Amino acid sequence: MSVLSSNALIEYPESDGRPMGETDWHIEWTLRLRELLKYRYRGQNVYVASDLLVYYHEGVPQDYVVPDGFVVLDCSPHRRRTFQTWKEQRVPNVVFEFTSKSPRRSDEVFKPRIYAEIGVPEYFLYDPQDEYLNPCLQGYRLAGEGTYVRIDSNVDGQLECQQLGITLEIAADRALILRDTASGEALLTEAESLARRNVLIEQELQRLRQALKDQDR
Repeated sequence: MSVLSSNALIEYPESDGRPMGETDWHIEWTLRLRELLKYRYRGQNVYVASDLLVYYHEGVPQDYVVPDGFVVLDCSPHRRRTFQTWKEQRVPNVVFEFTSKSPRRSDEVFKPRIYAEIGVPEYFLYDPQDEYLNPCLQGYRLAGEGTYVRIDSNVDGQLECQQLGITLEIAADRALILRDTASGEALLTEAESLARRNVLIEQELQRLRQALKDQDR
């Protein structure tokens, strides 16, 4: 049997079989990040995923990692059961991890080694409870083969994600804010964008009503 046909028979599970229990903060931020980035890249050739198994060695189903969130540029946004780097001919451009007490060592030590090995250009760590990371938001950029360097914050206290053209910052309530680097506008979910649009429409209608009243006086 050829290597090709042998590899074709290898199964790559869609679950790692581990318990899925996470804190409310971890779940909420994983979902929010996905919604923010999905809406930002709507209609574009960009793949956004969360908690999906990423296999990085063909023929070795034991070699996988499960990022809390990741973005792959120039990649079809269609739904996938797993992400296999040799099939996609891509690796994630950016990885996001929301750390807590349980997966802390994995997020800070083991996963970054894999991300560096496969060539993920940037990854970010965020501790929503501000209990395990100091500071609670950290970013790393691939500087050489298998080597990450810490991303320094800018004068506004933000971390720049060069791959996505966004900045990350921590609000007074410890919430994570993502902004478009060029405009400075905070990224919104689709629901938040619609709500803001409705508010602006209502404000404009009120202005027009007031203008009509002023004319009738």
